Amino acid sequence: MDRRSFLKTSALGGSAAAATSLAAPARAQGQVKLTMVTTWPRGLAGVWDSVERFANSVNEMSDGQLIIEPKAAGELVGALEVFDAVTSGQADMYHGADYYFVGQHPAWAYFTTVPFGMTAPEMMTWYYANGGMALHHELGEIFGLKSFIAGQTAAQGGGWFRNPINSADDFKGLKFRMPGLGGQALAKLGASVQVLPGGEIYQALSTGALDGTEWIGPWSDEKLGLQEVCKNYYPAGFHEPGAALSVACNLEVFEGLTPSQQKIIEIAAGDAHQHNYALFIANNGPALARLKSSGVQVQEFPDDVWDAFGSASKEVLDGFMDDEIFAKIRESAEASMKSASGWMSVSDSFYTAQRNRVDG
Repeated sequence: MDRRSFLKTSALGGSAAAATSLAAPARAQGQVKLTMVTTWPRGLAGVWDSVERFANSVNEMSDGQLIIEPKAAGELVGALEVFDAVTSGQADMYHGADYYFVGQHPAWAYFTTVPFGMTAPEMMTWYYANGGMALHHELGEIFGLKSFIAGQTAAQGGGWFRNPINSADDFKGLKFRMPGLGGQALAKLGASVQVLPGGEIYQALSTGALDGTEWIGPWSDEKLGLQEVCKNYYPAGFHEPGAALSVACNLEVFEGLTPSQQKIIEIAAGDAHQHNYALFIANNGPALARLKSSGVQVQEFPDDVWDAFGSASKEVLDGFMDDEIFAKIRESAEASMKSASGWMSVSDSFYTAQRNRVDG
């Protein structure tokens, strides 16, 4: 579906059409400065590292002729307002997690993560080798955006709870922070799901506005101080098996750049993605060890809870299949995931299991 047809038939047209009222990016003596709003507080472990890596790479590769100026959440617009800021022309680009914008279109979730979806290697395989990037661009064009994945948290933890989860019934009435389609799945189990940006989680949890939360993984969660409030931590979760972060540039701004500047943004985004993935993997293990030594109880969800997660997730995803582009993206992602998993399950996964068995 082309952009004009989508805007004529979709209730999302108002937000997408706002992209046409763009203010030009700042230019001085051949230098272009792009304002990049973000969904993150400045300095937030892991995610802000991706912001800085991307911005610094663009600045350096362009010899200072293309400057990205990051704005933390709240400095120009609120964390969850960045999508509208870029499509309306208030800012040139954003860095964030696209699943925050499923209210604009549910297919945005696939470019962060979906419940029972792809691991980080599977996501990279789909995005770079099996058409995922082209679909990201196709969806973005509807809203006047040019998007690239630019960060990767790896598998995210199942969350922090005041009390252990013994059955799916324990989610009924639980005030829990979880964005994206994973949050919609948890709501089907009876949870009262909240969508809060990272900078607001600790206060909500410590005041009792939340009963529990997920954030990212041991490293980022420890930095946020979640272990000070909840002592039951579940390292494995169903909702974000490999969460990508994204940069999105207003399409008119992007098309106004030179081809070399456009390629610099694409390459810098890919570099930030792989570097961020390594950063999270490097830091999560030591952080988990520290959490354990501080008294945090590391738990696992029972199999019947996983079964409930799976059923609820399928119900959520199936509920959007009447949307043409959602169905197209889902089918592409799942076909790639099945293909990649078919190989990795008999190679990487088997090898690591045997290595751990032999090494003890």
